[in-house]
Amino acid sequence: MRQDRLDIALLAISLTGLVVGLALYFTGLPDRAAQVWTLGVLPVLAALVIEILRSLARGNFGLDIVAALSMTAALLFGEGMAAAVVAVMYSGGTFLETMAEGRARREMHDLLSRVPRVATRHTGAGLEEVALEAIAAGDLLLIRQGDLVPVDGVVASDIAYTDASALTGESLPVRLARGEEAMSGVTNVGVPFDLTATRPAAESTYAGIVRLVEQAHQSKAPMSRLADRWSLGFLAVTVVIAVAAWWFSGDPIRAVAVLVVATPCPLILAVPVAFTAGLSRAAHFGVLIKGAAPLEAMARVRTLMLDKTGTLTDGRPQIVSATREDGFSEAELLGLAAALDQASTHPVAQAIVAAARAKGMVLATPLEVREVPGEGVIGTVDGQSVVVGGYGFVAGQVGQSGASPAGAAGAVIVAVAVDGRMAGHLVMADPLRGGTAAMLASLRRSGIARIILATGDRADVAAEVTQGLSLDAMESGLSPADKVALVLAERKAGPVMMVGDGVNDAPALAAADVGVAMGARGAGASAEAADVVLLVDRTDRIAAGIEIAVAARAIAVQSVLAGIGLSVLGMIAAAFGYLTPVEGAVLQEVIDVAVIVNALRALRIKPLAA
Repeated sequence: MRQDRLDIALLAISLTGLVVGLALYFTGLPDRAAQVWTLGVLPVLAALVIEILRSLARGNFGLDIVAALSMTAALLFGEGMAAAVVAVMYSGGTFLETMAEGRARREMHDLLSRVPRVATRHTGAGLEEVALEAIAAGDLLLIRQGDLVPVDGVVASDIAYTDASALTGESLPVRLARGEEAMSGVTNVGVPFDLTATRPAAESTYAGIVRLVEQAHQSKAPMSRLADRWSLGFLAVTVVIAVAAWWFSGDPIRAVAVLVVATPCPLILAVPVAFTAGLSRAAHFGVLIKGAAPLEAMARVRTLMLDKTGTLTDGRPQIVSATREDGFSEAELLGLAAALDQASTHPVAQAIVAAARAKGMVLATPLEVREVPGEGVIGTVDGQSVVVGGYGFVAGQVGQSGASPAGAAGAVIVAVAVDGRMAGHLVMADPLRGGTAAMLASLRRSGIARIILATGDRADVAAEVTQGLSLDAMESGLSPADKVALVLAERKAGPVMMVGDGVNDAPALAAADVGVAMGARGAGASAEAADVVLLVDRTDRIAAGIEIAVAARAIAVQSVLAGIGLSVLGMIAAAFGYLTPVEGAVLQEVIDVAVIVNALRALRIKPLAA
């Protein structure tokens, strides 16, 4: 804020000096005009010199030196008007850059401004408003229509409709049934519903997203550092042209004009504006990139490593098929199993319950429930004795012998018995996400040349799940250390992107040039270690993020080259006497504005993969 005020003050002083000086000049008081112009330039020049000294102390050598030289030379050679125009141009360019970056970051700041401060909690006496910090896991909250979901939780009502567009770019509301997870930060667009908090606010998804957003602009991209290195060469070219113009013409004003045209260089403006706009655009599509450096690295990635569980697959068991015995319908089989499994917290049991509720089933309340950890559940449902669990456990309960039915690699067989006889079984698996083949194809189009599956699962399970996919290699049975070694080996051939969601993926994510975490449901450790976090549980957004990164970098390079090219042409024209210092200053201002406007095109990038 203090820097913003300083930029505004310097712009106001320089602009006032220029306007008042022009008024005095055209009323026949050129000497007074020169004095006013000098007074308007000196504060800008002083602030610029201080910034140059600070940069040199940090070991940075930038093009601000050209601006200082041009203002100083113009004042020394009596070109007060040109010096005033340069001062307005420089302070105005700095202010315009701040405004442009502010526009580019608007979407990210919207995330911060939407952070809820209070929540409505159920108590024995009714409802109470509580601070976000007071919410604990297990609290039952009321989410009114229009409210933001303040913490991660599980829907405790029959149905809920939420809008996640501000976080993920999803345009349509999402329907959530009882027992399904609701991510903090989404908006309730339906009727009020109850939510059971699963973690405190400080540990919730939205709080983590906000922390990542606050870090998103802290890094300086390698391209920006490269621009600083280019500045030395550009300064040398500027000085050579200025000295040559003075030497061959004998007119020092030509040298002043050359210096004025060269100030400031588009290198200072184009890269940060284009990259900041790219970060904002990626966030709009649910791809949170933690800084400019990862954004540029994404544009150069050629090898992609993918974890299996939770990345290529959903990461949660689902019913893929059912077999029933005579006398039982498939609906009865699922309904009885789900009703009894309501009493279990086992992931497979909860998956069966979720599948039944997704079909609109009304589940009876189980009675006399007894759970054998790791084996199954026994109880009574609507007066019937029901057993649900592993095939061996259920068969033993009903006195039936025989081998377990065969299933695909990695599948789990859940048997169901009713009133002492086998009723059938459900085949549970973690299937491939829908659209995975299309997602891999879009990654190829985005420039990825090599795609590798890196999983800790068994080889037969990985082969079964990924059959038919266009993978270049598959590595299975990997430990976290093995994944890191694989990343380092692949990096020898070029930049590597690693995508994962579990705690075991965190080391590999940190080792990769670009680590991408499935942040919607992934582990906190992977999100912390990653450079990019997907806010939506969709892997197709990886390709969208790469497309945005490539386009933002291309826009930055285009802006830099166009700006430098126009500046060099202007310098040559000034050296031959075709531009006065004042005309050169106006021309450079036009170039700088054009560079910023062109860089802001990154805000309108439309990835094909989105």
